Amino acid sequence: MLFKKVKNIAAKPGKVHVKTGDTVVVLSGKERGKQGKVVAVSPKEGKVIIEGVNVVSKHVKPRKAGQEGGIIKTEGAMYASKVQLVCSHCGKGTRIGHKFMEDGSKKRTCKKCGEVL
Repeated sequence: MLFKKVKNIAAKPGKVHVKTGDTVVVLSGKERGKQGKVVAVSPKEGKVIIEGVNVVSKHVKPRKAGQEGGIIKTEGAMYASKVQLVCSHCGKGTRIGHKFMEDGSKKRTCKKCGEVL
């Protein structure tokens, strides 16, 4: 009997706890401890791309006449479960809580210091 290998994805496909523009810290892997800004989020895959983290070499072929090919450095995607949001107030990696404000809006909060992010 053949079994299909299941990819490791976030708990809920389509839901990621970080947004584009957030500052995050990497929790595990060879890039552990590095901080960077989230450039792109892919909720379907449960992955994020972080500026200056997980830099990979990519072999690029010239597409047009006169264009140069070669090896370029670019950021690779990593699972969102490997990163944690950095609080702008206390400066530490933290989990995200949610709080309803008086005007009825829902805001993200830091679980450590309680400040609105």
